Amino acid sequence: MQTTFEKVKGFLLDMGIEITSENPEEELVVADNPDLGIHHLVIDCEEPILVMEQPIMAVPADRETCFFELLKMNRYLIHGAFVLDPEQETILWRDTLQLANLDRNELEGSIKALELALAEYGDDLVRLSNRNRAAIREGR
Repeated sequence: MQTTFEKVKGFLLDMGIEITSENPEEELVVADNPDLGIHHLVIDCEEPILVMEQPIMAVPADRETCFFELLKMNRYLIHGAFVLDPEQETILWRDTLQLANLDRNELEGSIKALELALAEYGDDLVRLSNRNRAAIREGR
């Protein structure tokens, strides 16, 4: 009988998403598809949910402006949200799904939502990231 972890891996491969590393004991994979904007997408089968997180960028020096802009973006995301990592150093895209009845369409919908978020807000995210780099160069 196929485990949920194996099923998720099969869905990813069927979608043309490369699994770059995996940890079967933790039921965790890291996936990439640069053509779709997917880079280092961590997918973790944490019973009873599937957790997906993709790093987006470092938290900028102007945190307040960045967080305000991200909250506005979150309002329009189909699935998932822009969030902080536990150390508050990296902005991630994060989504969760129920494992009990997970099917390929549901997983694909979340991944397509990530692609759409990056396409829709990529320029804004780059602008926020570039402001961070400029502030670092200026010593702020």
